[in-house]
Amino acid sequence: MARKQAPRKREAIPELPEENDLCRPEVIVDFVFNEGLLFISIKNIRNEPALKVTVKFDKRIKGLGGKKVISSLPLFRNIEFLAPNKEITTFLDSSASFFSRGEPTQIQARISYQGSSGKKYTSTISHNLEIYREIAYAKRLVLEP
Repeated sequence: MARKQAPRKREAIPELPEENDLCRPEVIVDFVFNEGLLFISIKNIRNEPALKVTVKFDKRIKGLGGKKVISSLPLFRNIEFLAPNKEITTFLDSSASFFSRGEPTQIQARISYQGSSGKKYTSTISHNLEIYREIAYAKRLVLEP
């Protein structure tokens, strides 16, 4: 007597990104901590150019010892062309100065741009700068000749 086999379970096939999704720009904004200094970076992390890139922060961000509103720099208003894998970085402030002034640490960056086909993209990235407040770092000594 032949045994009846239980029906085989079908495994879920992971959803692949649409082919067009792989051939599009993707722009991110990141806050970078390096040896006690804070920077803001805009980067196109894909292999397609991004056009008309704008970044709007939900909070006013002051840097350079509190003397400059970094979030309103022309850099964030319009980058006509951001090449594939290109990164533009601007100095924000020393972490000690930034945190001592009570600058905002919960910041959202809304990034808008378009691909070469004209298709528009928007994303929002949330940042918690509080993670950098207590990072220890050593100052490098510069020896003069």
